[in-house]
Amino acid sequence: MSETAREMMMYDAQKKSVGVAYLLWFFLGTLGGHRFYAGRTGTAIAQLLLTIVGACTMFLGVGFFIVGCVGLWVLIDAFLLPGIIRSFNVTLANRFA
Repeated sequence: MSETAREMMMYDAQKKSVGVAYLLWFFLGTLGGHRFYAGRTGTAIAQLLLTIVGACTMFLGVGFFIVGCVGLWVLIDAFLLPGIIRSFNVTLANRFA
């Protein structure tokens, strides 16, 4: 097997799908599932922690604001997700080139 064919196979095995990212966004959006998938671990942890803190502080009233901000962030991610996945795949392709 040539080195080019091996690199192509490695790229295909590791590239991310926009469809899978949208499924994770839909079902696990506020928990940062789509960002974990896209390799954006830092912001995924931020979304997860903000959701947890917001849920735990709802009885104080401030939790509604925090969860609302996370919800807005997740809604904006719906439009940013194709670019995030494309960026991951381009970086991956450059690593194999």
